[in-house]
Amino acid sequence: MMEKIPTQTGARDQLLSDLKTVIQDAEAWLRHSGSLTGEEFKAAKAKFERTIVKAKDDIIRLEQAVVEKTKVAAKATDEYVQENPWKSVGIGAAVGVVIGMLIARK
Repeated sequence: MMEKIPTQTGARDQLLSDLKTVIQDAEAWLRHSGSLTGEEFKAAKAKFERTIVKAKDDIIRLEQAVVEKTKVAAKATDEYVQENPWKSVGIGAAVGVVIGMLIARK
């Protein structure tokens, strides 16, 4: 059974949420670090570390999803070029002309 790849938008939103949590935890930790007791300090530090680990995991998942989608797109492009070489050359030439015109305008 294949593992479901998270949507890029969902993973990105989760990552942003985790990063906001990391920032909020860091700010709270810095504000209250002077008044925390030994156990409170350890608990705050452990929570902060867990949040950082979760954010790192989300970054890895997002990267994997992007790489997987890029591979699929590259394979589809390769198959299209193999099946339609002259169309591909024409499209490439047209894109080159447009880019050349844009560069020449500046």
